[in-house]
Amino acid sequence: MAAPASSRPAQAPGVPTRLLATRVLAQVLGRGRSLKAELSAALPRLADGRDRALLEALCFAVLRRRNAYDAALAQWMQKPLAARDADLRALLMVGFAQLDVLALPPHAALSATVDAARALGRERQAGLVNAILRRAQREGFPEQPPRAAFPAWLAQRIVQDWPGQAEAVFSASLQPAPLWLRVNRQQGSREQALQALAAAGIAAEASPIGSDALRLDEAVAVNQLPGFSDGALSVQDLSAQRVADALAPAAGARVLDACAAPGGKSAHLLERDPTLRLLALDIDPRRMQRISDTFARTGVGQAAQVRAADAGHPASWWDGTAFDAVLLDAPCSATGIIRRQPDVLLHRRAEDIDALVATQARLLDACWSVLRPGGVLVYATCSILSAENAAQVQAFLQRQADAQLQPLDAGFGHDVGAGHQRLPGEDGADGFFYARLLKTG
Repeated sequence: MAAPASSRPAQAPGVPTRLLATRVLAQVLGRGRSLKAELSAALPRLADGRDRALLEALCFAVLRRRNAYDAALAQWMQKPLAARDADLRALLMVGFAQLDVLALPPHAALSATVDAARALGRERQAGLVNAILRRAQREGFPEQPPRAAFPAWLAQRIVQDWPGQAEAVFSASLQPAPLWLRVNRQQGSREQALQALAAAGIAAEASPIGSDALRLDEAVAVNQLPGFSDGALSVQDLSAQRVADALAPAAGARVLDACAAPGGKSAHLLERDPTLRLLALDIDPRRMQRISDTFARTGVGQAAQVRAADAGHPASWWDGTAFDAVLLDAPCSATGIIRRQPDVLLHRRAEDIDALVATQARLLDACWSVLRPGGVLVYATCSILSAENAAQVQAFLQRQADAQLQPLDAGFGHDVGAGHQRLPGEDGADGFFYARLLKTG
């Protein structure tokens, strides 16, 4: 019988964080779960912001270096770990990341990880964990080219689509991303936000190509950001912020955000122009609360409607009044944001792309049907694959005789003929695609 909680020995400092990292990674690596979802559930269980930062750092480091750690385990283990040992495998990788990427003091890393093995109920393997980690400390890990972290099918597609930039894409996708903030124009200027951050001891710089964007190279917990809780600042990558620049709706326009959750792009549009008449849709009813929370925190909810509906089936939600502007931030492979979601490398499959391309085409055609003549649609993705981006828009232009591609400036990335593509790390931002389409008829 397990001892009651009150009589169990307290865990040593650092052990709860290693335990949580192990459990998150066991779900992601062994059971195909989303890193984002698992972290969202795990992070609130740690009261100290430093522990939360360590948890995230451990998980990201393991996923970025997974191939090297797998190779080390294959070499150092007498027999491969079974599927039922997903937690032990994850714990060993957590130990590897502490010694390798995070370069924590070896004694503390080994001690806390071995204690975590015991806390996991792996008392019998504690010696094995200690021995493997000591070997890792002695021998280190082989350096691997960034491309090795990518599944072969994805690496091949990136080389095919971006032959001159592929190696830079591989490298940038495995680097930590800076923290980008969006300034709410309804609550003050960017200069005022910079002053407030400086007064709080937080270094930031203004982006030359994003008029509401501030970059922080050192991550800061959102509760430490002055004005965040009141909506003066929001976390949003520069590339995502540029969507509002691409759409640029007229004052008071009727706007559709077709795939709106979690609501950041809609909120940005409304922060710039509270007179917009905006409808935010998302197909997943569970995500409606996230949109509403975003609108409430930023103070823009009064001007918006929020509905759970499939934008690809207008008959189920459209009232027949055409929109002046439509934003379609389409579901995609997320290959432009691997630095923020490294589990994309683990979970994405080659066959997913065809299904995504079909969904994107359906959404494009449906959203075009609710746009008025003279209106503008912006098609955007966080993908870097041509099939989802330039080729998708090219096919759309062939289907729709009244669609005309409009120019965007070089601040939106590479001109790919049917839109603009920013690659991961360029301008410090995520990989993102934009196409601005005018309805001429």
